[in-house]
Amino acid sequence: MGAVVVASACVAGGIFFAQRPVDVAGPAPYVPSVRLVSYDSCADVEADLKKAALERVTPYGFDNRMYDVGVVPMPAEGSAPVAGKAQPPVQRKDQSSTPDHSSTNNHEAAADEPDLVKTDGRRIVTVADGTLRVVDTASRTLTASLAMPGGGQATALLLDGDHALVAVPRYEAVDRDTPSGGSMTTSLVMVDLAGGARVTGTLTVDGDYLDGRQVGSVARVVARSRPRLEFQYPAIGGEETPSLDRNREVIKQAPLDRWLPRATLDRDGQRTEAKVDCGSISRPSGYTGTAMLTVYTVDLRAPLGTGEPVTIAADGDTLYGTATSLYLADDQRQRVGILPADARQAAENTDIHQFDISAPGKPTYVASGSVEGALVNQYALSEHKGNLRVATTTAKDSAVSVLTRRGAGLARIGRVGGLGVGERIQSVRYLGDTAYVVTFRRTDPLYTVDLTDPTAPRVTGELKITGYSAYLHPLGQGRLLGVGQEATEQGRVTGTQVSLFDTTAAPASRITQFHLPGANSEVEFDAHAFLHWPDKGLVVIPVDTARGSGGVLVLRVAGDKITEVGTLRHPEPSRIDSRVRRTLVAGGALWTVSSAGVQAADLDTASPLAWVPFS
Repeated sequence: MGAVVVASACVAGGIFFAQRPVDVAGPAPYVPSVRLVSYDSCADVEADLKKAALERVTPYGFDNRMYDVGVVPMPAEGSAPVAGKAQPPVQRKDQSSTPDHSSTNNHEAAADEPDLVKTDGRRIVTVADGTLRVVDTASRTLTASLAMPGGGQATALLLDGDHALVAVPRYEAVDRDTPSGGSMTTSLVMVDLAGGARVTGTLTVDGDYLDGRQVGSVARVVARSRPRLEFQYPAIGGEETPSLDRNREVIKQAPLDRWLPRATLDRDGQRTEAKVDCGSISRPSGYTGTAMLTVYTVDLRAPLGTGEPVTIAADGDTLYGTATSLYLADDQRQRVGILPADARQAAENTDIHQFDISAPGKPTYVASGSVEGALVNQYALSEHKGNLRVATTTAKDSAVSVLTRRGAGLARIGRVGGLGVGERIQSVRYLGDTAYVVTFRRTDPLYTVDLTDPTAPRVTGELKITGYSAYLHPLGQGRLLGVGQEATEQGRVTGTQVSLFDTTAAPASRITQFHLPGANSEVEFDAHAFLHWPDKGLVVIPVDTARGSGGVLVLRVAGDKITEVGTLRHPEPSRIDSRVRRTLVAGGALWTVSSAGVQAADLDTASPLAWVPFS
């Protein structure tokens, strides 16, 4: 049906694979366990997608019945919450060497991540409430406000000089009644910030916004789309077989266009419509997903185009990027079934596809590999010295694997398992040749894994304490900070905890801890909410208490002590969400960001200095 693409380019179909040298290890070329496969024709694309859809469809479309009312499964009582799903672009300095402003808390240097707020020191640009706003940090005033086109809820933005790119997920009215979920679209809105804020172009693509990375001025944004099919659901308590038969017939009769992601570009008063070409679509060799993962390339310094799409028929949801590589990880959890207690533990393996993004254009496929188990998030992945380290959880335990490039494959050259038997990974952090892995069920084992020899990784320490850290952040000088939940010895969580670990020797040891009973923090699910400002030793995290009071906890880490500086809250205008979502440093002040506005505070005392409302 298709051809395995390794080193040759398919010119006729416009396939995106470029000719690349093949590395040979040993007497024979390494044969990868998984690779991306191209299609010979649009007819092959249609036949393969329909075959995969027919195998997966249920009386409730592509969703399991437990989801037909939009309810996400929760963890068992006493366990950790199921996780949802850092340094700036190359030309920018990181926050430790830039005394005037902080950056988004990103996973990797030189790969900026979209977030609700960005700053270049002189201005703060935010879409925390779905509308783009610009605040001048010197005068502490609102200088521009711009509603995003289409009425969607802007969720993330990227910034380069006077140009911003905003991702706006929304529902298309024409597809509003489509029960398959194929009605989601994402608008990529280019905004010129010179002298205010104005839209210079909008690219609307099929699918929900997944994630993105920016290297220099070039952004790669991933959208996940599903076929636009009008499935029929059975009535409550009704017979399921007729709905299943009808849904299968819908798949058989639907044209290929129902699967191909569409794009509409509005720029300079003109509209251009396009769809992904069959020659730009590939699939993993082991299976075909019911979703399409499409990578769009946008240069923030150039006029907005159609994004040069590259598409994989897969169900992945994790993106990891460095200055030169982009990795799409697919744990195939929709294919193998979903367990009520933890959706990610259902994965048998995770396929990882590597793309070269060292050039400004669209990504070029490099290699693929596979590991047992599922990822907790992008922090489970780390590229180091030409190798990719991957931490995964299986049904029985967790492991750290090391993959290296061999031809078109990512070959496993090392693995250490047995971490957290019967538990699942909560957080991972790689620091050079060392990995720190937190698992949790009743207690929090913090494992130290030595990766100095990538072919023989080994566990060198295990620290068992109550609670767990959902996010780990290096502070330098042998100190590691963890943010998560304290828990009883029976595993029942009791509130936000911030732990300071000494990592100068293995096993690591906990030096001190700060506990806020009954609270939780967005940092546990989104690392972008975390701020560390080394110049003042500040650690700032948003917190919500059981009473629904949202604010930011300001701590100071000095030596081996964690001291509470204070808690900042925003004024509460009626009908406006004033929960603080993000914090940053700019213009000599600590800024807190909510949907209601931004507030400047003193860096030493955390005393409020100015309030800039958005209403």
